[in-house]
Amino acid sequence: MKHYLLRYIVVLAVWLVAVAPLRAEQWPDFTKLVEKYGPAVVNISTTAKEGNDNSQDIPTPKDSPLHDFFRRFFDDDSNFEEYNPSTSLGSGFIISDDGYIVTNNHVIDGADEVIVRLTDRREFVAELKGVDKRSDIALLKVQATDLPTVQLGASNSLKVGEWVLAIGSPFGFEHSVTAGIVSAKGRSLPNENYVPFIQTDVAINPGNSGGPLFNLEGLVVGVNSQIYSRTGGFMGLSFAIPVDVMKTVVAQLKANGKVSRGWLGVLIQDITRELAESFGMDKPQGALVAQVIPNSPASAAQFKVGDIIIKFGGKNVERSSDLPPLVGSTNVGSTVATTVIRDGKPVILEVTIGELPSEADIQLVVTGKEAQSAITNKRLALSVIDLDENKREELSISEGGVLVQHVDAGPARNAGIRKGDVILMIDNINIENVKHFKEIVSQRSETKVPVLVQREGSPLFLALTIPAH
Repeated sequence: MKHYLLRYIVVLAVWLVAVAPLRAEQWPDFTKLVEKYGPAVVNISTTAKEGNDNSQDIPTPKDSPLHDFFRRFFDDDSNFEEYNPSTSLGSGFIISDDGYIVTNNHVIDGADEVIVRLTDRREFVAELKGVDKRSDIALLKVQATDLPTVQLGASNSLKVGEWVLAIGSPFGFEHSVTAGIVSAKGRSLPNENYVPFIQTDVAINPGNSGGPLFNLEGLVVGVNSQIYSRTGGFMGLSFAIPVDVMKTVVAQLKANGKVSRGWLGVLIQDITRELAESFGMDKPQGALVAQVIPNSPASAAQFKVGDIIIKFGGKNVERSSDLPPLVGSTNVGSTVATTVIRDGKPVILEVTIGELPSEADIQLVVTGKEAQSAITNKRLALSVIDLDENKREELSISEGGVLVQHVDAGPARNAGIRKGDVILMIDNINIENVKHFKEIVSQRSETKVPVLVQREGSPLFLALTIPAH
């Protein structure tokens, strides 16, 4: 027994001597990267007059399950109150030796003064050259020369599982380094439609915001921006703005002081398995057009509600979240071929991209029509009524549609139709009134069809199974 035990110990010792060093060599060495590019990462502090607050929540819908979890890095700056209640801390990085610095918009938002501190203890008061709230990028400028700089890479070449490294000032601890891997690419976050975020498991905390995300070659591939957390601190999910997006934004801020984005003029939603089946598709794919905004590029190009956008400018649209970044990065005034599925067949539409207006400027023009009688549909187990002019004005519906007054257990409820919904379309046919609604339903039996409803001011497609007579 002792003989076999001795042999086992010898074999194990040989394995440790021969194999362990090889396994250790597989782990990345970040030391040279940090030594070379660390000096180009800066600490940013801001001061604001009393009453200004440059902290802000990530803009998630109130009813979203993520509303209490997503937050900006400075959602809670109470940790700094004992030092200076009017000062917040963030990170940034120098992109040119003459003093241009990139950080997050939410780091400097509302600040009266922005101070940049280098690793050699030099400090500069920075000038704000421009901000882009939609991408959360800010461009600063300090009066200096021969500054250390980072090198910018290409985020589109990133691979999931690739090692990445962040340098920043978490909780005010300057020049801290953390590493991890790319967890996912092209993440779409609530109200952040124009940024396909890079998701990582790099430890990111308050103060890292605005700092660089490096790959193993020492190239900046992202700007650390947001975290997913129940506590406000790191929990394994962090998000970075791709450097390709940052470069486009910075170029426009340098040239114009603002950013212009392409605009199509449609409200879209994802295709679920049920909706794909109702539209006769083999699998869920594309962006479903739930509304075409009047006087928009999409309206001029003859887009229709119910179109499914599967290709934009030669690039596939697998999910609805793929479309906004593609449109937003398209030059204003350019004409783009867009492939949609309409009535089960591909149709190519040529659309001239407009400039994305402010949210306040995207308004729908509405009018009203007289109401008609109500009806209960036993097959669908719901009651609907025509809209009078007051209701149309209240709901911003210009014409057509029927108002759902009651929903019992049955096909309508199973599809997700609720009291207060306005049914605008069934099986790609616009509903004119209650009488027309009854006719359309009566002509269909034992089939699943797409239904467009308006709920709380927003369009939404649902898949409705109409039972037999």
